[in-house]
Amino acid sequence: MGVFFNILYIIGSLGLFLFGMTLMSSALQKLAGYRLRSFLMPMTSSPFRRILTGAVFTGIIQSSSATTVMTVSLVNAGLLTLVQAIGVIMGANIGTTVTAWIVSFFGFTIEISSVSLPLIAFGFALMMLRKDRYRSVGEMVIGFSLLFLGLTYLKDAFPDLEDMPALLSFMAKWTDWGFLSVLVFVLAGIVITALLQSSSATMTLTLVLCCIGYIPFEMAAAMVLGENIGTTVTANIAASVANVSAKRAALSHTLFNVIGVIWALVLFRPFMWAVSELVVLFGGEDPAVSTASATYALSAVHTLFNVANTLLLVWFTPQLASLATVLIKDRKHKEVYRLKYLRSGLTDTAELSLEQAKLEIVHFAELVRKQFGYARQAVYDADDEAKFKEVYMKLEHYEQITDRVELEIAKYLGGIREGYLSREGTRAQRAMYKIIGELESLGDAGFNIARILNRKNIHGQKFDYGMVLKIDRMLGLVLAAIDCMTANLKASDTASVDIAAARRAEMEINEYRDTLKEENLRSIESEESSYLLGVYYMDLIAELERAGDYIINVSEAMMEKID
Repeated sequence: MGVFFNILYIIGSLGLFLFGMTLMSSALQKLAGYRLRSFLMPMTSSPFRRILTGAVFTGIIQSSSATTVMTVSLVNAGLLTLVQAIGVIMGANIGTTVTAWIVSFFGFTIEISSVSLPLIAFGFALMMLRKDRYRSVGEMVIGFSLLFLGLTYLKDAFPDLEDMPALLSFMAKWTDWGFLSVLVFVLAGIVITALLQSSSATMTLTLVLCCIGYIPFEMAAAMVLGENIGTTVTANIAASVANVSAKRAALSHTLFNVIGVIWALVLFRPFMWAVSELVVLFGGEDPAVSTASATYALSAVHTLFNVANTLLLVWFTPQLASLATVLIKDRKHKEVYRLKYLRSGLTDTAELSLEQAKLEIVHFAELVRKQFGYARQAVYDADDEAKFKEVYMKLEHYEQITDRVELEIAKYLGGIREGYLSREGTRAQRAMYKIIGELESLGDAGFNIARILNRKNIHGQKFDYGMVLKIDRMLGLVLAAIDCMTANLKASDTASVDIAAARRAEMEINEYRDTLKEENLRSIESEESSYLLGVYYMDLIAELERAGDYIINVSEAMMEKID
């Protein structure tokens, strides 16, 4: 019963550590807010900038998995090339080593757990304030405290080996096989990290095990190497439902770390000697002999490995990209339609999930624009039964697609945890719900044009050439308004939204509708055209005017949010 309780105690301590890390990471994301969404892409113009971006970004959000999953998502979206993504991922590997140093310094050198409860009280007080920034700082303080409280419990959870000779004998057995033991512990690092989905958690567990003497320094270092491979599992899972480019980016991450671990294992003894000498040089004890400096030595192993691996392989980034391209081939067939940017799922960073949703909404608008291009074709082909049937089926298909896209984006937005968003992010999320509803209505309007034309044909009515030209002009005004709307959807902030141009476009649609309405009434009164033909004609014009209303509603929704 005692052993079972100890296992539960260890799992609970690790869970508390992970929860604290997650809470602290989400608070840091909210503090950074919308700026996270514009941080990456401008910083990828050179290899050095890519590495720096990945390192800084991971340092900010305290999660290399989040950075790599987000990078895969941006490759999936076409915003980063494969070569750029590899550079960012290399930087993320360096950035994640910061966590180990924080844990080593605060968790093993300073007994921060003794002030954890007062810090939680302080954080709770901050969370009671009205300002979002103070609430996020409070959340970060609580997360920070829980992280180190979990670390303290984790250290206390392991019994003293001297009191358990059987366990000491068992651990010694696994460490007495020479280089084979090194490989076993590399494998252990891979498996544990893959299961926990957090290299930081596995790294902390390794620090604890080495610090209390359960495993020697060299075996702990081997686990650290394995953790670098295990952490790539998260990105590969995210990429499994993404496009080919995203799969290649995730595979590149794996290749990068596997190649690094291979050379580190080849040079394992000299590498361990170099780390030990470095620790001694800075005043610490030899980690191979004493556990006093073990945590710093392992943090040094983690950092030196990732920095050296990056400096070595950054020159071979194009070759890594080429290898990933060879290993993951393009699919021969193409789908008729699929979501373009949301297939890789939610990122760990809520603000970046919003960016993906925004990209999909822009794609949604482009899809509707294409639908109205077919509607224009339908007007000209209305009197040709075969051609009209073909374009009618296209418009019906697009209407079904718009229904599906609205549902999928809404489902995605619903999956973004509102509590993990900044105030600006929350407002953007709400505006997006309104926008996709308007775009879906716009898709309905595109199909309604085909239905009106079909009813006209059933009743044997034909528009004369003058009517066709006027409908075409009205469609041209609607298409111009859609272009203006799409440009506004792409805007990075409200200052970039050209609401005046959007309102002018809507006004032109309304004014032309009024002009055509008056002309149609005069034409019916003078018996130049039949009443029934005039009804279908004005039904078509009215539907296009309603489309203009949906279009302006999208631009106005953009003004309601702060990006």
